[in-house]
This record gives sequence, C-alpha cells and structure tokens, in this order.
Amino acid sequence: MTGAFIENDAAVSDLRTLAGGDAVRTSATDTAAMAHDASHYLLHPQAVYTARDAAEVADALRIARRHRLPVTFRSAGTSLSGQASTAGLLVDTRRHFSAMEVLDDGGRVRLQPGLTLRQVNARLAAYGRRLGPDPASETACTIGGVVANNSSGMSCGTRDTAYRTIESMVLVLPSGTVLDTGDADAEAQLRAYEPELHAGLIRLRDRIRSSSALRQTIEHQFSMKNTMGYGLNAFLDVTDPVDILTRLVVGSEGTLGFVAEVTMRTVPVLPHAATTLLVFDSLPRATDALESLVASGARAIELLDASSLRVAQNDPGAPDAITGIDVAEHTALLVEYQAGSIGELDEITGSARRALDGLRLDAPAALPRDAAARAQLWRVRKGLYTAVAGARPVGSTALLEDVVVPVPVLTETVNELIGLFDRHGYTDAVIFGHAKDGNLHFMINPMLGDARELARYRAFTDDLVDLVLGRDGSLKAEHGTGRIMAPFVRRQFGDDLYEIMREIKRLFDPDEVLNPGVLLNDDPDAHLKNLKTLPVVDPAVDSCVECGYCEPVCPSRNTTTTPRQRIVLMREIAAASGERRRQLEEEYEYAAVDTCAADSLCVSACPVNIDTGTVMKGMRAQQHGSAAQRAGVTAARHWGRAVDGVRAGLKVSEAIPDPLLARASSAGRRAFGPGMVPDAGGGLPKAGRRRPAPRRPAGASVVFFPACIGAIFGPAGGELAGAGSSSAFLKLCERAGLEVAIPEGIANMCCGTPWASKGFTRGYAEMARQVFAGLWEASRFGELPVACDASSCAHGLEGIGDALSGEEGERFARLTIVDAVTFARESLLPRLRVRRRLPSLAVHPTCSSVHMGTVDDVRAVAGVVADDVVVPTSWGCCGFAGDRGLFYPELTEGATEAEAAELAGVDVTGYVSSNRTCEMGMARATGEEYHHVLELLDTATSE
Repeated sequence: MTGAFIENDAAVSDLRTLAGGDAVRTSATDTAAMAHDASHYLLHPQAVYTARDAAEVADALRIARRHRLPVTFRSAGTSLSGQASTAGLLVDTRRHFSAMEVLDDGGRVRLQPGLTLRQVNARLAAYGRRLGPDPASETACTIGGVVANNSSGMSCGTRDTAYRTIESMVLVLPSGTVLDTGDADAEAQLRAYEPELHAGLIRLRDRIRSSSALRQTIEHQFSMKNTMGYGLNAFLDVTDPVDILTRLVVGSEGTLGFVAEVTMRTVPVLPHAATTLLVFDSLPRATDALESLVASGARAIELLDASSLRVAQNDPGAPDAITGIDVAEHTALLVEYQAGSIGELDEITGSARRALDGLRLDAPAALPRDAAARAQLWRVRKGLYTAVAGARPVGSTALLEDVVVPVPVLTETVNELIGLFDRHGYTDAVIFGHAKDGNLHFMINPMLGDARELARYRAFTDDLVDLVLGRDGSLKAEHGTGRIMAPFVRRQFGDDLYEIMREIKRLFDPDEVLNPGVLLNDDPDAHLKNLKTLPVVDPAVDSCVECGYCEPVCPSRNTTTTPRQRIVLMREIAAASGERRRQLEEEYEYAAVDTCAADSLCVSACPVNIDTGTVMKGMRAQQHGSAAQRAGVTAARHWGRAVDGVRAGLKVSEAIPDPLLARASSAGRRAFGPGMVPDAGGGLPKAGRRRPAPRRPAGASVVFFPACIGAIFGPAGGELAGAGSSSAFLKLCERAGLEVAIPEGIANMCCGTPWASKGFTRGYAEMARQVFAGLWEASRFGELPVACDASSCAHGLEGIGDALSGEEGERFARLTIVDAVTFARESLLPRLRVRRRLPSLAVHPTCSSVHMGTVDDVRAVAGVVADDVVVPTSWGCCGFAGDRGLFYPELTEGATEAEAAELAGVDVTGYVSSNRTCEMGMARATGEEYHHVLELLDTATSE
C-alpha cells in the first residue's frame, strides 16, 4: 500500500483547522529537520504535527484515515532501523507527553511516551527501583521507543524487557478509538468498540494454539532476544484478547496504534557491583567460558572481538589489560556481578572467583568494586561505537546492526561473520555484544551513495540473512525490524506465521495508515530504498551519526532546532538546489544560528564529541564583516564604559512603567530585529552595583574575579534578598579569615563569553590579553587560585586561553580557575559556622557547572544552607545564555518548560543557582525569585 499515498494537502489543511496553525508545521526547515533519525533511511514528511494529548492523536488518525495519509509517531528518533521516518504525517509525541506517576512505592510506574529512560530512572532512584530495559541509548531514548521496539539492553536479558514488564497501556487505535487496557471493563470495551479486532484476536489465538508446529516455532523464536516481526508469543503467554492486544503492541514499531500511556513494573536497583575484563587468546576459549560465567551469577557478559580490542587500544584511557595485548585472535569478555548489598556481593563474587580461577586466561582476573576502575572497564565497551563511528571515512554511514543466535552456536557464528566481513571488504568492522544472550552487534561503514558500495551492501545483507537464519537465530535482537529487515520477516518465520502477522496488521489497521512499509514489507528491495547519504559540509560536524543523543540536553529543543537538526539542515542545504535551498538557507539563521544557546552541553552527550555550539559561534563570526569585528575590539578595550552604559540604561528603564517599556521594546524589535533590541515584555532586571575596587593584600589566599554580569544586573529581591554574589563572596572570605586580591583594571575585564558566543573573534582575543595580564600579576604568576562568582564566567575564564597564543597561552594554562561556589565548599565552609538554616531549597545547576564538574559543589553548599535540597530531575540549561534570553525569550521559555512544570508541584522555601543570568531565566520561567547560593550562605553564617 506504500505507493498509494500521494501529496495530501487536504489532510494537512483539515488537521491545521482542527489543531491550530502552530501545531502543524510544513516549512522546508521543519520537515527536513524532523526527517532525519539515527537510521540510514530518509523520507521527508509532508507535515509535522505536535500533538498534546491522546484525544488530539485520535482526531489526527481519523483525518489521516479519511484522506489515506500515512502516519508515523516520533519521539527521540534514536531508532537504528528506519522506524521513525515517513513521507506522510510525522506526529511529534515528545514535547507534550511527559507525565509520570510513581505507584506502589516505586513498584510500578505510569508513564507517557515522551519521557527519556534516564528521566524515569532518575525519579525512581529515590525508591531504589528502575525500569527493566537498559539500552545503551538510555540518555536519549524515550519510553515510546522503548515500548515500540521492545527494548532490552546489557543486563536486561529476556526477563526484564518492555514486553515482560508491561502491565497495561492507553492505546489510540487507527480508528480513533482510545482504550485503557488496564480498566476493569477493558475487555468489554474492546469487544464493543472494535468487534472485528476482538474476534480476530480470538481466532488467531485459537489457530496458533491448535498447531504444535506453529507453537514450536514461536517458542523457539522468542526463547531468544527477538524483535523481528510482531510478538506472536503474546498468543501463548496470555489468553484474554485485551491482554494479547497489549503485548502485541509492544515491539510493533508504531504500526498498530499509538501508546499514549503505559504502566510498567519496575525492578530493584542493584547498587553494589564488581566488574572484570577477561582476555582469552581465542574466540572459542571465550565462548567456552560462557556457561560457567552464567552459572556463577554474572549479570552482564559483553563480548569484544579482536578487531574491537585493536580499536580499544587506541583509547588513551584503556586499561593495561588491553593496551598490553599483542592482539592476534584474542577475545575479551567484560563481566559484571551485581547485588543489593555488600554481603550479597561478597557471596556472589566468592562463587565467581572459583569460576574465574578455572578459566584459561592470559592474565589473572581482578574483580574491582571501585567505581572509577569499573567505569574504566565499561568505557572500553561503550567507547567502541564512538571510536569506530568517529573515525569512519567522511561521507560513510555508521551502520550498527544486531543479530542473535543460540549461545551454543555463538562461536561459529562469530567466525563466519568475520569471514563475511573479509569476503565483502568490510575490513574496519568490529563485533561486540551481549554474549550472555547470544546477541551480537557489529558495525560497518558503507558508502550508501555509491552504486558499487550499495551492491556490495546488498550482497553482504543476503549472506548475513543466510548465516543467521541458518543458525536458527533472529535477524533482529534489540533494534527492531524497521525497514532494514522487513523484507526478511517471512523467511524467518515461514509463510503461515507471516500471514498471521499480515492478519494482525489488517485487524488493527485495515487501511495501512500507520507506518506503512515498516516491520512488514513484501518488496524484496525495500531495505535498499530511501537510503540516506551524508554530504560533506564541515569537518567539525561530518562525523555526526544523527543519533540524537544531544537532543535531551539542548535548550532550544522545544523552540527551534536541536544540535542534530542543525547538522542535518547543513546537510540538507548542501544537497538542495533552487528554491528549496534558498528557503532552507533563509530559515537557517533564526532556526539554527540565532536561537542556539551555544552552551555546548551537546558535546557532553555526543558519542563522537561534536560541539555544535562552537560551530554556531563560528557561523555568527562569519556574519560579521571587518567593521563589526573592529567594533568588537573597541568594546573590549572600553568594556567598563559599556557596562556603565548598560547600567545607566537599566536605571532609566526602572522609571518607565512596564506597559510603556514593553510597547517601546516591541516597536524597536520590529524596526531593528529581535537580535538588536531586548524584549522587555517580561520586565527588565534592576541595575547592579559597580564591581569592587582592585586590592593587593600581601597575605591574599585567592584572587577574586567579580563577574561583570553582577555589575550589570542587580540581585534578586524578595524575603531572601542579598546584596549580590560579589558582596557575599567577599564577606564570606572575611568571615573565614582569608584575604582576597582583586586584579588591577577589573572594571574593564570580562570572561570573554559575550565576544566568543556572538562570534566577535578579534574582540575576544583583545579581552583575553587584558584578562591574562591582570590575572597573571594578581595571582603571583599562577600561585593563587582565581575564583569567579558566576559559573558561566568561571567556565568562560577557563577557556579564554584558547584565544591566546605563544608564551601567553602557556602561562595562562598555569592559572587555576575555580567557581566561587567550589572555592566556598573547599576553603570557606571548614572555617565558617552556620547559624541558621532554611527548611528547603530548590537548586538549579547550570550548564557551566556541568562542564566544570561542579554540580555537586552547588548542591553541597545548598545542603549547608537548607535542611532539604531539591534538584529537579528535569533540570537543564535555562537557555538564557548570557543575554540571549532577553533577545529571544522563547528560547528560555522552551528550555525551562519541563523544569518549571516539575517545580510547580514542589513546595520549597527558596530557589538558588550560581549564575545571575540563569537566576533571571529561571525566575521568568517559574515566577519565583532565584538567588545566588553564596548570598544565602552569607545570610546563614552571618552574626
């Protein structure tokens, strides 16, 4: 039916009438940005619809069915097999489907599909529970994808999958029927509202159960990890049609209905672990050890073949156990034991030690429990994807596949798979995976845009199918059937079971509206069509695999574009021509460059270490001509006057009524553009105080760099108001008996972030030279630490050495830059007496705290000030980005949406952060006054 769908303006028009214009987007940028997922397939949707609830999805499905417009649901887009692409309507179910309810003291949890797995587990941590599935993409993958793909993971096995831990769901069927399968009368509702579906499920159940041959095939297929086709084991595992329906939808990849809510059982967190890396001189010796390792209680057993070990040896952080191998045919097993208590772990590792001592290893096996040592071992396994994907040839695809075979034939399967790589010329391929389950992952890097390469990939796939099915395995263990293996479902299951799957699709979706071409496809070449190629655009981003790991941490994700989308739009522009290219280029400036917070949190989540924020800064620099760059230098040389000018302007604005100020700024933004005039609709902050004067006491213990944002923007008001972070830091140091130096010329200094983030490279270099000169002398040539009272400015100071060269750059590297909060925790708290405490505080960490590794310091200082400290699980960069939130308030509004919603249900005494502009952004988002945590520490320790 896939080819029956054509451009459907009528359906889009009807949907826009129903949902409103803002919810339905059809621009070249919106459709191109959402077209790309983590797979190697690419289809461009006709429209993107951001639904808000199950009822809106039901209405959209009725419209789509009436107009025969295909529909695909999309949350994170981390799927690797082509499940999240469409040429029809793409329904974005990420933004508004993020509710969570913990039940039975954490024993169960009710979830909406837009939540990431990490968000859910962060909330469940307080109960000592987590979700069963543990895929490697947990930071980015959503509950919708976990259920749609029946995700598992490294220690999940076949016991704790989404299928095994599902209780019920709220399902929107293609007809528009909304069914809560957890309702007491759900069976009756299904029979009444969907009689053909209800009767058909009974008919198929009885057909399968009456055939020993069908039962035997199903039992074998699902004795392994298996995400090929529909979960026919549902007909054997449960009896009632509504329960069969619930389990069939798990792993159905959006082809049977939309899961608007799901209730799942959780599993206990096992906080104590011991991990070891076992190196064998051959693959057979490694796989021969599996039986005894499983029997010893190993929770996870990860295999790394010889090629993987060679790749891992290039990692500077690899342990000696790997770097010291002269790799020939060696194979390693990463083995982990987990327990709920230390005593239990002692017992398990005692048994494990006996098993390990019986193995023929190249070196004795240690069982470290230390978190750092264990992290180093896991880094080897998890770093393989990064190493191979990041080093692949430019323009090639990082194709990560997974298959599963019975464990007894694992050795010969791996050997034959290596032979396939050699035969087809994939000499850079690596194999790793979940050996305990017979589940293998492998990576190849084909050039899918080259006809010869495509022919080679076709031949390799055919041989792979022969190999895996010849070993009674499954072509998909974890990643879902998608488009890549849909043509081979019939061959894996046989004609009879394939026809049953076809009947399931007809019963649920008779018009084949939902995700056509995915999971079931009779076109033998479907896996070779709609392939995505990767044009070369910029060395800084060409290694991007479009995985989407960056998206949950991006502050503009709900407003314009994410780092992945900024990159794919660069690729779309490179591939486009004519009017389409003109539109994409025109829309890119606002959608990508202007509304990027440039906080670079994306690099902290990117598996191939791409810093999209830096790339956007570079594009801003390209927009500036020589005159603008000269102006940037002038501003750097006279920054003190500029600060005074802004302060004066803010003082004038204080006297202007808010409505008049808002109208004036609105007129200015229309006349000169939003990037030139701040939005005063939400009011402007009061002016700050001048920075403290320079001082050079002989006994100074620290150099203080008071941030200029404290001089520009005054502190928050309210009952907990202080005099500002600079004043608080100086009083705390005095109270602790420490003398403080302040550099000469501080009034004209800045951390350089305003120039760097706006692309004024020459002005940034000028400011860097001024700052270095002042700090080098004040710090006694690097002897004293330099503390800054704004986290973003401390981080900015850390990086200012990048703008210096030669001897200046070398000397700057000898300076120790610290956040003033970190200095307070380490050097002030031991000398201070806390005299009063608040009942509770909500803490907003900053993106700079993440980069500097000081989030725990902010939390710790808050813990001294208050009895109870709350850090929202949904916290992230506020998107204020210095002053960008003043010019693009929609950026902060979208960035803080989830955190503000979470805080609305929390009753606390006060709110703190460690950066004035972030405090302003969070105050706008929540309506609460945010204070610098040092201000409250000052109050708590004062006489």
